[in-house]
Amino acid sequence: MTLAYLRSPQAIRDRCNILYELACQDKLQHFRVDLSQLETTADYVLQVIREHYPNLDIPFHSRWQHFEVGGISRIAQLNAQLASLPPIEQAKAKYDLAIISVLLDAGAGAAWKYQEAETGGTYQRSEGLAVASLRMFERGLFSSSPQNHLQADAEGLKSLTESRLAAGFQVSSDNPLVGLSGRLQLLQKLGQSLTHYPDYFGSDHPRPGNLVSYFLSQAENKQISASFIFTTILTGLGEIWPGRLTLEGVNLGDVWQHSALPDAGYIPFHKLSQWLTYSLLEPLQEIGLEITQLNALTGLPEYRNGGLCLDLGLLQPKSNRILEQAHQVDSEVIVEWRSLTVILLDKIAQVIRKKLQLSETELPLVKVLQGGTWTAGRKIAAELRPGGIPPIQIDSDGTVF
Repeated sequence: MTLAYLRSPQAIRDRCNILYELACQDKLQHFRVDLSQLETTADYVLQVIREHYPNLDIPFHSRWQHFEVGGISRIAQLNAQLASLPPIEQAKAKYDLAIISVLLDAGAGAAWKYQEAETGGTYQRSEGLAVASLRMFERGLFSSSPQNHLQADAEGLKSLTESRLAAGFQVSSDNPLVGLSGRLQLLQKLGQSLTHYPDYFGSDHPRPGNLVSYFLSQAENKQISASFIFTTILTGLGEIWPGRLTLEGVNLGDVWQHSALPDAGYIPFHKLSQWLTYSLLEPLQEIGLEITQLNALTGLPEYRNGGLCLDLGLLQPKSNRILEQAHQVDSEVIVEWRSLTVILLDKIAQVIRKKLQLSETELPLVKVLQGGTWTAGRKIAAELRPGGIPPIQIDSDGTVF
């Protein structure tokens, strides 16, 4: 098994499908699949899609949607601040913001909230993290240049401190944020990685946004594939993930092991890297690039999508203990849950397309996620449990979920 293969979307589906086939035969230790609930689950998701997007004009599932929480056009405000810059420089600033914000997007925990001074609104979880990261970005927290707040760069990220990040997130004893130190380490390591890949991030003033120039240089006929963006992200950011498995001396990132799998049991998910890839597509479209191979990427194996499958009975735990105790990210319980979620998201999308009589091109998976499974997972969780907590609890270090 090669490093290049483990960094491909095909490997995610291939390896997850092995566990899915075992689940369908009831040969996994922790979960079984009940496909009799597939249509019911798809109907629930379709109902949510129609509630939020009655014309089926669904945006990509990306970080950009979270910035608009509360019906406030924060991106329009950001665009106004960037208006004096050339379009490519605007895209670079948006890349800086998106990459930072996605890396800060691991689960916040149920107790944390963010009060936005600019609007007076209070937000939690992913949207709260999004708004907080946007406001920190606007204040120049990730920039080393006092003259240019609207950027992130290597020096600004490497010099970031936990106290400044905590203040940006309004963390206190009464407002704890899960995995704060893990988030800081990701950003500091990102700052270091930017200097190691000058072709991607630039040599004179390394910053995440310089990926825009790299992708423009690699595009053919103004087209670039989502898979190429994804593998670039995995290479350029591969060094930032802490304490992971390695192959040929290279940190594998969001790759784990399961005893039922061959070839050392490796199973890749690359959840944050795919979420990041989805979030980097729109700025490229804004400067005239067409994104191809959208459906090569997979659904995101995180607790909203996975929770949807569990809460609607499509996925069933074999023991109540799975729901009663917290699990480490590398446990086979979590690995099974995530792998089955990847395949079931494909199955749900297929049923929805059939019901709507739309093709993969007309309704790509990235729109089904947004429309969609993530929102439906949050909705059913809120209906079933106080605070909308996920059905399975994970011990998070702030770097995976």
